[in-house]
Amino acid sequence: MAVERSGGGDPARTLALLWTAQPSPGTTGTTGRPTRGRPPRLTVRQIRQGAIAFADREGLATMSMARVAEELGVGTMSLYTYVPGKAELIDLMVDGVMAERDLPGPDDVGPAGWRARIELYAERTRAMYQRHPWLREVSTVRPPLGPGLLAQQEYLLAALADLGLPARQAVAAADAIVTFVDAAARQQAETDQLERATGQSTDEWWSDRDSFWAEHFDVERYPAMNRTWEAGGFVDTPDAMADAYRLGLRLLLDGIQRTVDA
Repeated sequence: MAVERSGGGDPARTLALLWTAQPSPGTTGTTGRPTRGRPPRLTVRQIRQGAIAFADREGLATMSMARVAEELGVGTMSLYTYVPGKAELIDLMVDGVMAERDLPGPDDVGPAGWRARIELYAERTRAMYQRHPWLREVSTVRPPLGPGLLAQQEYLLAALADLGLPARQAVAAADAIVTFVDAAARQQAETDQLERATGQSTDEWWSDRDSFWAEHFDVERYPAMNRTWEAGGFVDTPDAMADAYRLGLRLLLDGIQRTVDA
């Protein structure tokens, strides 16, 4: 369940921060202008990385400007010189971890074939959620419009370009891919987080509830579920979620291909 909202704070200030978080040499890291006087003690990039490190270790719910300042060894008010507040900081964090995927750009050599390119995107996105499980707690319905997000969109549209889809269908296909991959990655990250927090695997959780099937499950009320069970459809293994993800992605890509071939 999302507990934080991306896209908050002052839009103009947030956009400026997103696009200057990786400054060129000789800039302040906040405005992109050459520095004068004493060099700044921090950069926006350092603050973002400190916040990400804290959230990776402690979770997003306990993160605050004060805790990030402690992580960086500075006073809390120092951070406000660079970042107005937590909402803007979360935007920086989300876009920063998106950029970590290092998706091939227009001048880079990527996988051959559109399906292989989408599969690379999916693999790196799932790995992103594994490295940063707090990301599942952030709503990205209104995402930070930074370099990380735009690299994703450019990559996906470029991967689909050779299919010859009309522009609207290409955008819809890219959005469908993002929706499916993000949902699957968030579910896996939540599962892993629950296992770490409780010390109980998903298989163990189901084993503790074995009595449900004998005492509460009504085969006449749920005949389709019962037939599927009897046919061996429900398999409680660590690979079940991964199998569902792989099948879902394959069917989604097959559907895109059929749209092209129609």
